[in-house]
Amino acid sequence: MIPVQKNDEHVVDIVDLTHDGSGVARIDGYTVFIPGALPTEQVKIRITKTTKSYGFGRIIRQKTKSVDRVEPPCPVYNQCGGCQLQHLSYDAELVFKHNRVRDAFARLAGLEIPVHETIGMEDPWGYRNKAQVPVAFQSNKLMAGFYQKRSHRIIDMDYCLIQNKENDEAIQAVRKVLADLKVPAYDEKKQTGVIRHIMARHGYHTNELMIVLVTKVKQLRGIDKIVAGILKAVPNVTSIQHNINPEDTNVILGKKNIVLHGPAVIRDQIGGLTYEISPHSFFQVNPLQTEKLYGKALEYAQLTGEEIVVDAYCGIGSISLSLAQQAKHVYGIEMVPQAIDDARRNAAANGIDNVSFEYGTAESVMPALVKAGIKPDVIVVDPPRKGCDEEFLRAAAEVAPKRIVYVSCNASTQARDAKLLAELGYKLMEVTPVDMFPHTTHVESVALFVKM
Repeated sequence: MIPVQKNDEHVVDIVDLTHDGSGVARIDGYTVFIPGALPTEQVKIRITKTTKSYGFGRIIRQKTKSVDRVEPPCPVYNQCGGCQLQHLSYDAELVFKHNRVRDAFARLAGLEIPVHETIGMEDPWGYRNKAQVPVAFQSNKLMAGFYQKRSHRIIDMDYCLIQNKENDEAIQAVRKVLADLKVPAYDEKKQTGVIRHIMARHGYHTNELMIVLVTKVKQLRGIDKIVAGILKAVPNVTSIQHNINPEDTNVILGKKNIVLHGPAVIRDQIGGLTYEISPHSFFQVNPLQTEKLYGKALEYAQLTGEEIVVDAYCGIGSISLSLAQQAKHVYGIEMVPQAIDDARRNAAANGIDNVSFEYGTAESVMPALVKAGIKPDVIVVDPPRKGCDEEFLRAAAEVAPKRIVYVSCNASTQARDAKLLAELGYKLMEVTPVDMFPHTTHVESVALFVKM
């Protein structure tokens, strides 16, 4: 029998934070998660949901406040689901992310290793260079904004504090153009209408701006008037494109892009290298922190100019090209054909010829490289949230590089993979968290493994 029931009220002490930023309390040994609560606080809560193992509560009165609690500057913070930690001071947020990474390695890998302080930002606002904003007709007007928590209802907002102002201004200007021209929003329930999303991508170093109109329909009526309206409202726009997504799906972009104005790509830079960015390109959304992340990966790689390096899960080649500046040769591996095309184009654009990009899964390409006589001194991996494929890690360990540098957006899967690498003869030396997404619970981390 659990000690609480739905709608019960309790006064509880908050003892911890979860990975998603909720406070943790315990009632007679029963764990309750409370969004918005912080450690050291005492709050009165109402139980909103229970399961056999844990429950959820809602704050109804704040009895004491943490010294780390701050007033969220965003006027819609409590409604919007985009940020989770604006009520926590930034210094405390960096400590939270450090602890999260450290605890993942201790709990999931049984490894007590040095985890350095989280590398943060001097100004942790306005950092996002890409906005993908849903459009809907609500309250008798066309709205473009982010979804309310746990819903598909759009919050009426003119700006987002973690988006750069160029994207904010462009999104709202385009929304007004579409509203003035009476272009109907897509209704996901009825599967009718036209405009699904407005995307804006901004080059931090180049100031180039891309606007993408994502539609349900293949033919966008009044396209000339729409483009003319956007050019007048957003005179600094570099590229305007039409993306077609006719599917009943939560995936934002469809497969086809039509260029309506300007080039098919915009450009931006990381560490002095220039990259072409299309609507579909994966490009880190925080350019300043990306340079710090890649800088730490390069530091851990310890390149002298004589090494053969394999960069698995290389994407559009951004880490590969950074490595190539200090290595003898880099082999990038990626299973997304379009990303391989982008990577090769980016290498050519930067005049880098000591890099090769191979299409396929990391676990299949790695043995093929070895069979061809290519033995890496260093392997760098930057996998998706699910982590590395076990077959790849075993293949990597069999090749026996001196160092493996593991870049991750998920400390839990990174820790899981660290445990396997330890069993395969690699010692985890240290880990550095990097705050790529301030005011959210997400954290990236870079780990160095050395062959024993």
